[in-house]
Amino acid sequence: MNILIAATPEVAVPTLNWLLSSEHNLLGVLTQPDRPAGRGRQLKESAISLWANERSIPCHKPESIPELDQLLVGSDLLLTIGYGVLLPEGLLAKPRFGCLNLHFSVLPRWRGAAPVQRAIEAGDSFSGVTVFQLDAGMDTGPIYSTKKFALDSDITSDELFKELADLGVEAVGESLAMISEGRRPVPQSSEGAILAKKISKQECEIDWSQDARIVMQKVRAFTSVPGAWTRFRGEILKIDSVSITNQKFAASTIHIVGKELLVGTGSQAISLGFVTPSGKSRMTALSWVNGARLSEGDHFG
Repeated sequence: MNILIAATPEVAVPTLNWLLSSEHNLLGVLTQPDRPAGRGRQLKESAISLWANERSIPCHKPESIPELDQLLVGSDLLLTIGYGVLLPEGLLAKPRFGCLNLHFSVLPRWRGAAPVQRAIEAGDSFSGVTVFQLDAGMDTGPIYSTKKFALDSDITSDELFKELADLGVEAVGESLAMISEGRRPVPQSSEGAILAKKISKQECEIDWSQDARIVMQKVRAFTSVPGAWTRFRGEILKIDSVSITNQKFAASTIHIVGKELLVGTGSQAISLGFVTPSGKSRMTALSWVNGARLSEGDHFG
């Protein structure tokens, strides 16, 4: 089968590596055009562009729908993985077998932009991947393959992305086999459907008055992009690697107990593992304490 992959983030790499060793023919990859990044605002390639260039795989960065339309000519299948572009309905039937998407949730739960983060934020007991046929809706197409993954209570979105990227290879392989055998996808139910809306920076600010469990779920969900954050003396401080303790302090107050940096919440205090001060590199919480010169009564927020 002659396949095109439309992807931008690194989570597509396991599937791409598998395709190179499979019986299928990878025609090339489509990815987002280079974007300005960093303080110098220099153009930066996507992770998929770098992957393709290292392996001399044809890499296309279409900037218009007509350009994308032309790239689909002669393909049997287009598989999208976090491509970042909503394909017009008119393009979905261009490849011989249409267009598939590898989505990082067990559909219909968490349709939309941020399924991994929303599953952790909500305290779900499992996540997974779904390969489905693209249609005009938002992640509503018929399903070829679903694989579930149990969530540990301390997993972060960074860790879950890696796990699901590997699990996706199995789902994609199963889906391509179904297509080759002439088997049809199963219509997707809307029962239990929920939208995984895009994450805003504002909602990543920690509300220390909430229950410790809620605070920890949000920190794990937003690690490391865009990152959970709070303010200390007016400056933004990103926080990750947290755990719940048996201690109790007033919400948002900062305390050094033994070799731990604890912060009060609406229930138990939370121990901070790592922080990233504005304009600086990630460091242990205790390293930050050594330079922060804390005073009695200091608090976050």
